[in-house]
This record gives sequence, C-alpha cells and structure tokens, in this order.
Amino acid sequence: MNHDGKKESLENENLEIRMLLEAIHQKYGYNFKDYANAHTKRRLRHRLNISNMKNYAQMMHRVIYDETFFNNLLLDLSINVTEMFRDPGFYKKIRQEIIPLLKTYAFIKVWHAGCSAGQEVYSMSILLEEEKIKHRSQIYATDFNELILEKAKNGIYPLEVMKTYTGNYQQSGGKKDFSDYYTADYHNVILRQSLKEKVLFSSHNLVTDGVFGEMNLILCRNVLIYFNRQLQNRVLKLFHDSLCPGGYLCLGSKESLKFTDMEDRFEPIAGQEKIYRKKR
Repeated sequence: MNHDGKKESLENENLEIRMLLEAIHQKYGYNFKDYANAHTKRRLRHRLNISNMKNYAQMMHRVIYDETFFNNLLLDLSINVTEMFRDPGFYKKIRQEIIPLLKTYAFIKVWHAGCSAGQEVYSMSILLEEEKIKHRSQIYATDFNELILEKAKNGIYPLEVMKTYTGNYQQSGGKKDFSDYYTADYHNVILRQSLKEKVLFSSHNLVTDGVFGEMNLILCRNVLIYFNRQLQNRVLKLFHDSLCPGGYLCLGSKESLKFTDMEDRFEPIAGQEKIYRKKR
C-alpha cells in the first residue's frame, strides 16, 4: 500500500472508532471521547483481535445489538490496573505526614475516585484502622463501571497476588501481620468484613458527573493519564471543588498538576508521592 493509501486507511479507521465511541455514548451513556487516543485504540484493537472481527464498523454493530459484548468491551476500556498498598512509599507518606493532620478533624471524609476493584480502598481502610481514626471516617469509593464496583464490594482477590500485597503492606509501614486482614482458601483470599465498615461503594462517572462535596482527602491515582488534556482539566476542577479548604489531593506516580489549569490552586506537599493540598 502506498503512502496515500495508508493515510486514507488510517483516516477511515479513526472515523470508524469515532463512530463506535459515539454509538457507545448514545446507546449506553458512557463517554470515552475524551480518553487519550492511544489508550482507547490499544484496548479496542485488543477486543477486535480476540473477537475475530474485520473492522470497527462491525464492532459498532455488535455493540448496539449485543449488551454482553458491550459489557466485555467496557471492562477493556476501564482502567483496572491496581494492587493493595500500590507504591508503598506513597502510603508511608500518608501515614507519616497526612494522617497526623487529618487527626485534627472531628470527622474525616475520603473519596477514592476511579476505585477499580477496590484494592486501594481497602488499603486506606486498613491504614485508618491502624491509626485509630476509622470510627470517625467515611470512605466513598466510586467508579463508573458497575461490574468492577461489584468486584470491589466483594473484596475477594486471587491468592497469587497476596505475596505482592503483603510486601507492599510491610514496606508502607504496616503495623500488624497482613494475614490478620483476610482468610484464604485454595484459590482466593477474602478480606475481613470489618474492612468494609465505613466504606460506601457507589457509581460515579468522572467524565459526566458532578461535585462530591467537602472531602478532606481525594485519591485518584493513575486515572488521569488515560484522559486527554481537556478532560484532565475538567476532572481536576471537579476535585478542587469537592475538597474542603486545606484538603488533600493524591495523584498517581506518572501524574502531575504541572501545566494544568489547577496548578496554582494547590501546593505540593510531597512532590515525589504526588500529594497536593488545596490552597485556603
């Protein structure tokens, strides 16, 4: 294929993808149009390949008429890469520097935005419990994907990941034996029921939904990297407006407020760990 042919083929493919995303938005109400191009394309191509389809036009037809297929595609497009106490240094910093300040509040509200399958939510639950402030805390854990939220609510994870989770917990300054927090069978671990106390799982879409009021701490780690600049700015404004004055925003290791519309509204508290404080 010559250069012009390749270019036309790529333009056609991009057009098909735009129409597919538009169909998803119209039919199911999920808007992926402001997600980073490369991420969306990579996930769609993966589903195209394993479904033996010729092109995205074919996929669009399937999405419209087959809700089960759409739910699988939705899982592809969701961001579900996480683990308990991911980036242990981050949790250590929260424990050492942010918790003492949160302890000065009568009641603490924490929002995990884009909570995925719940690993980081339960990590925070453990941390608040060990620091003896869980009884006066409320954790809101949200995601747009109902299937993933269901997994999060169950708190059941494969046995083979526990070695990693245990190592993370120990490095993050954990105060107990990590196995105190779960029971295991041959294949899975089930987290202790008490870790779900003070946690409210609910559906919230960062792309379309509004402010979540008066939070002391918002965690949204490794989600913004999948959004384009325009959507990043929208979501960061949403976080700013959802935080109480002096509240904390935690982003992922590859994310930053630099060059965003909200850069001047926050002060960095821990640069390497990407913890920011809303200016009063």
